[in-house]
Amino acid sequence: MRLLAILGFSLVLGATSAASAECYDVFGCTNANTFRLQDLLSGPNCDFLYVMRNQIYADHGYCFHTAHAIATFGNANCVTRDANALPLNGYERANAAIILRAEHAKACPEW
Repeated sequence: MRLLAILGFSLVLGATSAASAECYDVFGCTNANTFRLQDLLSGPNCDFLYVMRNQIYADHGYCFHTAHAIATFGNANCVTRDANALPLNGYERANAAIILRAEHAKACPEW
């Protein structure tokens, strides 16, 4: 396992496999905790939010189409370009939506 720290937030990355949850020391795990918008607005920067949100999709086989996303996550194990077809649980869907709301509120780039 490896640890990536960005601006004081820790992200624990395990072996890449479908449905592996990313865990953040402040927010909890993407597949077991619902993140709070106010925490995301006062905490991580746009780059960190982008990685948090898209890692949820990458873990479930999303096929990225932007150069930035492909460079960041790759498409080696992708299975679909339809985010709605991914087998996300309720927490993962809610967290991706909340993260996206935070990105919009912070006027983050759409990459």
